[in-house]
Amino acid sequence: MSTNALDRHVALIGFMGAGKSTVGVEVARRLGRPFYDIDREIEDTHGSIWDVFAERGETAFREIEARFIEDVCSRREPAVVAVGGGAVETRRLLEDVHAFVVHLDIDVETAWERVRDSGRPLAQDEAEFRRRYELRQPLYEEAADAVARSGDEVVLAAAGIHVALGALELLGVLVPGGGPAALVTDPHVGGIHGAAAQLALGDRLTSTHQVPAGEAAKTAGVVERLWRELRLDRTGTLVALGGGCVTDVAGFAAASYARGIPWVAVPTTLVGQVDAAIGGKTAIDLPEGKNLVGAFHWPARTVIDPALLETLPERERREGLAEAVKTGLLAGEPLWELPNEKLVRRSAAFKAAVCLRDPHDHGERHILNLGHTFAHALEAAASYQGVTHGTAVSLGLLAALRLSGRPTDVVEEVLSPKPVRVDRERAWRALQRDKKRGVVLLGDDGPTWDVRLPDDDVRRALDELIAD
Repeated sequence: MSTNALDRHVALIGFMGAGKSTVGVEVARRLGRPFYDIDREIEDTHGSIWDVFAERGETAFREIEARFIEDVCSRREPAVVAVGGGAVETRRLLEDVHAFVVHLDIDVETAWERVRDSGRPLAQDEAEFRRRYELRQPLYEEAADAVARSGDEVVLAAAGIHVALGALELLGVLVPGGGPAALVTDPHVGGIHGAAAQLALGDRLTSTHQVPAGEAAKTAGVVERLWRELRLDRTGTLVALGGGCVTDVAGFAAASYARGIPWVAVPTTLVGQVDAAIGGKTAIDLPEGKNLVGAFHWPARTVIDPALLETLPERERREGLAEAVKTGLLAGEPLWELPNEKLVRRSAAFKAAVCLRDPHDHGERHILNLGHTFAHALEAAASYQGVTHGTAVSLGLLAALRLSGRPTDVVEEVLSPKPVRVDRERAWRALQRDKKRGVVLLGDDGPTWDVRLPDDDVRRALDELIAD
């Protein structure tokens, strides 16, 4: 079974009326991929599906359908493909194609209401319709890598992200494969959620490792210690339980240990659930700058349990809210106003789509750095102590919006950032190193990235974030 749709087609399967064509168009747009509707492809070549059924029979139709599926899924460019509802009934078509298969689920009552008057060949008799539904449900379950009911859920599944209340309790099932697992966490998170994670992993858990809390975890010394402590082979999986710093350092350790082993991110903070644990960027810091050493190593799965946010102090929630405001500004939606579960789901889906469009940060993914060029400079100037990531991002968003000529009301009202005391020259040196690609600005038509601005304008914007 595939764990994500990175460099793979997304094949949507499901019963009649599930909305594969409608959702498929939406998902293809969000992932920046072409969309193919197998039924439409067949109709363009062979005429109406009703006529094919009437003249040649269902068996002949399934053979035609199989050839179209194989042809579309053999193309190199990853696409989104809506597969006919009955494709799984007569042939196991999807086992040999390079596709991540998502079952777009629907209950039989809703399906019948949607298609009863559609004229579809297999929707003429309600009893037969219901019989087919019962026949196909286990076949969909067998063929699918994931189950979804909406465009957001398809995007999340395609990125290997599982969002659900109580997901931590199912960690043993959600960690892919059947090999051993090593758990990495920090003392604070381990004291709150470590026992539940260990219990969920059960017999698969072979070792538990602690890293320091916060940015102190993201050092070469901590990574070396993890390398030396780990006893996993290539069949093992490293499970990172904690905030963004834990997932950053553990993900980098997994990327480099034994030339790369699978890892699973289990973010426990709002900043981790909406941002840091998504998209496969892993890194550690150097004194010269934040995240200067790292690797792209997409998690085998990201397990997000919004219920874990209930244990967060308000100050920690506000840390993550800065990233949620950033995401909302990019998406053009007030995501920060949503309750936790919806906020996490919508923010994670937005970032997942961006990262799937640009998994190795060659272009559009740069938009996710909105405000971060300034934020990283402030953090580096403070030696990663005394200026939290959330505070730095809040201030960075102010600078980015000011340079964009946009109002800053949302940032000021929701996040209320205040200038911080750091060394101005050190911050400027760190910013110059980080801004080699330019900065991200927000215009009327959305974000633009790699924008080159005069040094004087950038320096002025930075200085406004630093207290005298």
